[in-house]
Amino acid sequence: MVQMPAMNAVVEVLKSEGVDTAFGCPGAAILPLYKALEQVGGIEHLTVRHEEGATHMADGWARTTGNVGVAIGTSGPAGTNMITGLYTALADSVPIVCITGQAVSTRLHQEAFQAIDIVEIAKPVTKWAVQLKEAGQAPWIFREAFRIAREGRPGPVLVDLPLDISQQIIEYDPAIDAPLPVAAVEPHLPRVDRALDLLLAAERPLILAGGGVIIADAAEELKEVAEYLSVPVQVTLMGKGGFDEDSPLYSGMTGVQTSQRYGNASFLESDLVLAVGARFGDRHTGVLDVYRGERAFIHVDIEPTQIGKVFEPDLGVVSDARLFLRALAERARARGARRTPGAWVDRVNELKATLGRREDFDTVPIKAPRVYKEINEVFGPDTYFVTAIGLYQIWGGQHQKAHKPRHYQICGQAGPLGWEIPAAIGVKKALKHSEPDAEVVGVVGDYGFQYMVEELAVGAQYDVPIVLIMINNEYLGLIRQAEIPFDMNFQVDIHYDEVGTDNVKIMEAYGCSGRRIADPGEIRDALHWARKQAVSTSRPVLVEIMIEREANTPHGPAIDAVKEFEPLPEPDPVA
Repeated sequence: MVQMPAMNAVVEVLKSEGVDTAFGCPGAAILPLYKALEQVGGIEHLTVRHEEGATHMADGWARTTGNVGVAIGTSGPAGTNMITGLYTALADSVPIVCITGQAVSTRLHQEAFQAIDIVEIAKPVTKWAVQLKEAGQAPWIFREAFRIAREGRPGPVLVDLPLDISQQIIEYDPAIDAPLPVAAVEPHLPRVDRALDLLLAAERPLILAGGGVIIADAAEELKEVAEYLSVPVQVTLMGKGGFDEDSPLYSGMTGVQTSQRYGNASFLESDLVLAVGARFGDRHTGVLDVYRGERAFIHVDIEPTQIGKVFEPDLGVVSDARLFLRALAERARARGARRTPGAWVDRVNELKATLGRREDFDTVPIKAPRVYKEINEVFGPDTYFVTAIGLYQIWGGQHQKAHKPRHYQICGQAGPLGWEIPAAIGVKKALKHSEPDAEVVGVVGDYGFQYMVEELAVGAQYDVPIVLIMINNEYLGLIRQAEIPFDMNFQVDIHYDEVGTDNVKIMEAYGCSGRRIADPGEIRDALHWARKQAVSTSRPVLVEIMIEREANTPHGPAIDAVKEFEPLPEPDPVA
């Protein structure tokens, strides 16, 4: 057999599993792995400024490629810094493997320097957390880590490497090794037939496409089923991009925050919902009695325990989304069940035409919907967008269009502030071979921007051209006002221009560039400038758009009680 250092074997496994980029921060306890990365070669490494940033970069890389992302950190606080990223990946079903260094195994019970039981800490936010006990297990532990990360509902895995074990020599021949097979979760065909029966019997059916459709690469199968049966399609926030929003069958988003008026309206008029790869999150459903109504539900999910978790559906199907939709299409064709668009599709399009939200504001300060109008018109369908948590997540869900799967990356359930900058770097690196010239745009808020701002240095160091669009309602300024101690004898007079942070200067400090604008007529020119500037400098570029401070989003407790703050737009004149 071939002998090699255990960590060289690990790198060989990573390469054969499709990893071409890793994100991490070196330290003493993880140096054997870094030495192996240098000796074996074939994996680009980006040195991050914070280990949480590494997890978010691996997350963005994984969401874009569909493969397993890799983040690396050393012992102690490096691993604990990764917990937020692991939680984010678990919540959004993203396959990543985090590798941590550890103190020598003989000293773990002695409270050695940076010796922390990271496996126990990570268990609640991973599919599997494991510490390497024997050097000879190294390649097999990592093979299993990648299998678990991929199989079923994808998610994160953590592998902890004690220093003394990672320094050993083992027998391993990469020429006769390969990834472990991942079991396919196929639907039980009688349940597929029952689902088809329910769809064909319904007068006003909807398909609800969740993030599972994108994870399963099932967008084409979804389109085939929708068009063959003429069933309108809605998406969840995590499913955005799984169905072309310009399609006449697209019927919006339902929800109490990220929703369209016409999406909620068409959902309330539906009599059956086929939910594929969706988990019925609380910001989607709102009050359950209203959401459920009198309509029937079919719930398809690869994870059996998701079915019935929020409410009991009329029919549950355990299946990979792609395999279910493929079987449904085959069964429909076998029955000759093709349908042409009828009154229900017409009604959905009537709602879409009459229940939009206004975006063409020309006022100063700028209103947020106008920003998204410009984004939709400036950037094409091939652009990759990254956005995170806050008001701009809600505005993005309501106003921004997505046309293709894996082109609208958003952290959903966990909502970590600052996710966008490192995630966008991960997205861009994921495209280095397949689409090296693809545009990557991060839509950020002024508050979240501060959390991971140090990762701009990674973008500058490694020539990562991304465009950041900041929607700034001076939230930092409001926070600072709220934190000022109340004193009856002291009056505070804070002016608009005196609060907040100079984000353009922050960009310049990291060797990047930016512009700030405050007039809606300047948005388009600034976006075009940023696109060119990112390419010419090969670095992140910021467009900071100052919007109204007292900005509101349509929201409410139930999908029939969403409060709107703007009147309906004027209908287009009939020619």
